[in-house]
Amino acid sequence: MDKVRLSEIVNACDGSYGYASDGYIDSITTNSKDVRENSVFIAIKGERFDAHDFVPEAIKNGAECAVTERAVEGAKCIIVDSTRAAYLSIAHYYRKRFDIPLVAITGSVGKTTTKEFIWRALSESFKTLKTEGNRNNDIGLPETLLKLCSDDQAAVIEMGMNHQGEISRLSQCAAPTICVITNIGTSHIENLGSRENILKAKLEILDGADLSAPLVINLDDKYLSGIDARGRRLITYSIKNRSADVFADNIVHTDIGINFSICFDGSKTVDAHINVPGVHNVKNALAAFCVGRYLGMNAEDIVRGISKFEPDGIRQNIERIGSATVIKDCYNASYDSMQSGLDILSSLNISGRRIAVLGDMKELGSMSKELHKKVGELVYKSKVDMLLCFGKDAEFIIKGAVKAGFDENNAKHFKSKEELAEHIKNIRRDGDAFLFKASRSVKLEEVIEKIK
Repeated sequence: MDKVRLSEIVNACDGSYGYASDGYIDSITTNSKDVRENSVFIAIKGERFDAHDFVPEAIKNGAECAVTERAVEGAKCIIVDSTRAAYLSIAHYYRKRFDIPLVAITGSVGKTTTKEFIWRALSESFKTLKTEGNRNNDIGLPETLLKLCSDDQAAVIEMGMNHQGEISRLSQCAAPTICVITNIGTSHIENLGSRENILKAKLEILDGADLSAPLVINLDDKYLSGIDARGRRLITYSIKNRSADVFADNIVHTDIGINFSICFDGSKTVDAHINVPGVHNVKNALAAFCVGRYLGMNAEDIVRGISKFEPDGIRQNIERIGSATVIKDCYNASYDSMQSGLDILSSLNISGRRIAVLGDMKELGSMSKELHKKVGELVYKSKVDMLLCFGKDAEFIIKGAVKAGFDENNAKHFKSKEELAEHIKNIRRDGDAFLFKASRSVKLEEVIEKIK
């Protein structure tokens, strides 16, 4: 973070501050343990804690003052109506000091992976800041923006949501110059009610963007393909539709990823490679290509960047356990991401069986039973030889698969992770491949640790 005057922070959040000091601040944090000299501490009220309790600790650790919703004895405080809103306002004020490309990304699945592809691509030509991990809410996003420095040349910011209006606030804070929507799936449908409402929520990404900011979309998504771009430029990508601005051709799965050609600018092509399986990752790479080209990058530089992408520990990470291939994809789960995981399992070149180890998908509300059954139908249509499930709702995956025609003798439900792990150890053969996929709260990666 570059230095700003304390008075700028007070004005940015419209706070009440009754002290004379107007020194320089070079750190703003919501964690009292990260406070240092010349810091401002933001006291956020959470569901299970109130950071106002940590204001004395922050001041003791060297904070110049705290942003609070009430006076705290012995502490200099900038008092505001809402510290969460103040944090966004301060981050917005600070972000507007930087006249750089800022790419905002949202979507039901693939946000974080697409962010990483775009960051890899842009980093070939620009010093680029990115959202770390999936810190994509109203705490993580301002935290990222406040890391901008004078030598940054671009930023890639991820935006997530659970309810209507959340992305709008994030977009208005970040003021993106390029917007990307990966897809419209069923994640958070419990809160939003329908995919149409999810689409409306995702389109809030445009709320903070100038009309000159283009919208990059996946033309293969039926909900995105017919959207109203509100008068702004649309940039499209696809693996199926050759009318897209950028599309993939000659897709070939290999033991170390996927080779494909990228077609762009009417008649130009460039060969590309990504180090991860799954045709959905080709789409994510195409989104990065669209952004890079819009910013004037050479095609060769972009594909060199996307070839450096590597998955993190529990997102579609492939590892070897003995002679078995294990796809560890335990970060989240929805109908769409289940399909992506099964596509990867089906695409692997192996000598043994394909075994899907699937757990509950969360936040589906009244549609949970139906969507779990539909995942079972996907299992039947894929190249899965055996289906192992864990979790209350995951039973419906088996019911859906068997009803569709899957051999019920090759499907089994488990009540505990210990039983599941023990069964896997007993049935595992040389050359088998396993997909472990469930929502984060299921913690299916614990089963992987038990079978090592």
